[in-house]
Amino acid sequence: MATTSMPAPPSIDRPDSAGGDLVGALAACCTPLAAAPLSAHDADQLAAVLKAIAVPTRLRLLSMIYARGGDEACVCELTEPLGLTQPTISHHLKVLVDAGLISREKRGVWAYYRPVPGALTALRTLFSPRPADGGSAPPQDHSRD
Repeated sequence: MATTSMPAPPSIDRPDSAGGDLVGALAACCTPLAAAPLSAHDADQLAAVLKAIAVPTRLRLLSMIYARGGDEACVCELTEPLGLTQPTISHHLKVLVDAGLISREKRGVWAYYRPVPGALTALRTLFSPRPADGGSAPPQDHSRD
């Protein structure tokens, strides 16, 4: 039984089968980073916020609260449009509060919720590219967003 040897994988310092080096081949086909990727801390923060709004009920609640233009919403006003019980709505609202997207103020037996100023702007900033050199990114025109 004849054995065949497998070719060695390409090496960075060894020419590839086409006669070029792997680094040169990668440089020719891969675009260098134009912006710095998320840091581990930013990725953790963003993942927590995205997890909070990944549930359709929470996303709808957030939309209903932000649609009030900064005015507060009582939990008692949010149950009927969603067809859910007050304890269920309160649970979802707590997750949004913990994610820093809305704030809560208790008055008597009811809780009132309002948008956290700048929370969605901060979320957008995490998605905006930053220069790879660590400087601040140029302002972006989001008028068509």
